[in-house]
Amino acid sequence: MTEAENATTNGGVTTHRHGFLGERAELVSALLALTVYLTGLTLQLTGHGGPVPQALFIAAYAFGGFFTLREALLAVRGGRFQVDFLMLVAAAGAAAIGRWEEGAVLLVLFSLGHALEGYAMGRARRSIEALGALAPRTALVRRGAGAPVEVPVEELAVGDTVVVRPHTRVPADGFVAAGTGSVDQSPITGESVPADKVPVADRAAALADPGAAGPESRVYAGTVNGSGALDIAVTRLAGENTLARVVKLVQDAEERTSPTQRFTERFTKFFVPGVLVLVAVLLGAGALTGEPFADTFYRAMAVLVAASPCALAIATPAAVLSAVGRAARGGVLVKGGAPLEEFGRLRTIAFDKTGTLTEGRPRLTEIEPVHAAGREELLRTAVAAQRLSDHPLAQAVVRDGAGLVQAAVVSADAVSEAAPSEARNLRALVGLGIVAELDGEDVHIGSLAYADTLAGPPVPARLRARTEELARTGRTTMLVRRGDRWLGTLGLMDAPRPEAAAAVAALRGLGVQRTVMLSGDDQRVADAVGRAVGMDEVRGGLLPEDKVAEVTRLRRTARTAMIGDGVNDAPAMAGATVGVAMGAAGSAVALETADIALMSDDLRRLPFITGLSRRASRIIRQNLWLSLGIVAVLVPATALGLGIGPAVLVHEGSTLVVVANALRLLRYAD
Repeated sequence: MTEAENATTNGGVTTHRHGFLGERAELVSALLALTVYLTGLTLQLTGHGGPVPQALFIAAYAFGGFFTLREALLAVRGGRFQVDFLMLVAAAGAAAIGRWEEGAVLLVLFSLGHALEGYAMGRARRSIEALGALAPRTALVRRGAGAPVEVPVEELAVGDTVVVRPHTRVPADGFVAAGTGSVDQSPITGESVPADKVPVADRAAALADPGAAGPESRVYAGTVNGSGALDIAVTRLAGENTLARVVKLVQDAEERTSPTQRFTERFTKFFVPGVLVLVAVLLGAGALTGEPFADTFYRAMAVLVAASPCALAIATPAAVLSAVGRAARGGVLVKGGAPLEEFGRLRTIAFDKTGTLTEGRPRLTEIEPVHAAGREELLRTAVAAQRLSDHPLAQAVVRDGAGLVQAAVVSADAVSEAAPSEARNLRALVGLGIVAELDGEDVHIGSLAYADTLAGPPVPARLRARTEELARTGRTTMLVRRGDRWLGTLGLMDAPRPEAAAAVAALRGLGVQRTVMLSGDDQRVADAVGRAVGMDEVRGGLLPEDKVAEVTRLRRTARTAMIGDGVNDAPAMAGATVGVAMGAAGSAVALETADIALMSDDLRRLPFITGLSRRASRIIRQNLWLSLGIVAVLVPATALGLGIGPAVLVHEGSTLVVVANALRLLRYAD
């Protein structure tokens, strides 16, 4: 197999097939190089070993330069000269003048930093496979009067009727043709509450114009059906559905190279050939002037050593490794130097709402009885009726309301010995509410629209006003009536994380100038959460492609990070300057796609990594200016006669300064 066949290029980054060790091969080689180099250096400094230190340095050359040589040869064959090539020439020059340890440390440090970053980046390339696993491979299709037939999703045609059984994934984009139920759309839209679905009024009209079908009827491939069976009319082929577009957006975003990569490529394009030309000019000048070849070669090698980017090569890797190590101790995974540097320059951060700024599940937040003394009866009635329902909102009422009822009973002066009443005969009215029987009375729980359809006494004016006020602030409301008596209203919402507001304020203190929340929820719900946590801007009602468009808009004015936790966030995260995934709550896709992952659900890790990355960016700039400044001074100095000894001494000194400066990141305070 040729070298070209052994390597591929992805977004300007060369990747290799490393044999049985896979992505770890380059890291293993770099660690071996480091081990033999340190052993040889120890023997040399202690005056032991005879020829053994020299042999160990040569071994460090082999281990440290193997993959660097492969990439340099591949680049040269493609007509490009990179720092890899110049480092090899510098190492060879160091060996030619007997400074094996100099060339060895150069190759060891460069290969180690390069290998660690390349290994971390390799994990992100598997994100497409994780995305594709969400879509069902087969679908149950009803064609004609016969029983449904299982077929591959690739064979689905527009207009087919797909049967979606309870608690299974929807295999295609389409609309509900028959059946009612709720669908968990969070994998696609990020909505915190499953969406109730009802059939379209006119199937033929919906097929003619799928966009005209309302959101209460539309479904997406990859979403999860609830407890009701649905008949779905297919409106998009498998390769064109929403999930397929999500995959395509991730692919397009991952192909873009970072600004740092483009700058490095432009710099090395001129730097490496320039140094080689300078060395050739010095050799030619010596020949023309009649200077002894040994002196000319010595001067040329001194210039090559002076120009070799030793400190420059480790300026960024040393800082990155220190910062990545410190971040790992703080519970944050950073996938390489590019996201670390970019995150340190951010001025805008976009947040997904559900599961990121919020807890990702609805909670009972308001209990508003008609009369203050009726709070316990309101809770008991609602909990008893909702126990019969498996709807997520009903489960939230039971979970939170039952605890409040129990607390009220424990704090009462007298505790009733009677068993709590049990409701029965539940009937669910999709999109409206429920009705059940409790102690011989009908219990109605539902929306204001449902309440207005009931016979009997109307909703009291004060209760109606309070319900409408809760709805305006983003709450999902449930009016409760028992018999002919209105007991009150309940408000539910996906509550912000307790630490969210403090984390956003801390980010602003660190220099983040703009915070934006992107959500698939209704705008009113999004606004309520945005106000609670201190967002500068809030965008609601967004699909994945809408979030990508918003991130693109934000990137036009400033570097932008996207913080998310679900599959629906993956394209926006990949399209942002830096994508950040919440760890425990995030999906595998989001974690693999992201550049930075918070390994816990604690948003306080976000100010930590923001501050650390800003410090790392400053140190990287300091190291780069120092290393470039040393080269700028040493090259003309050695060309004018400065010897190799002083040049190596300054190089080693600058290397120590660069490393010491980078190691300060290990002491960064949490």
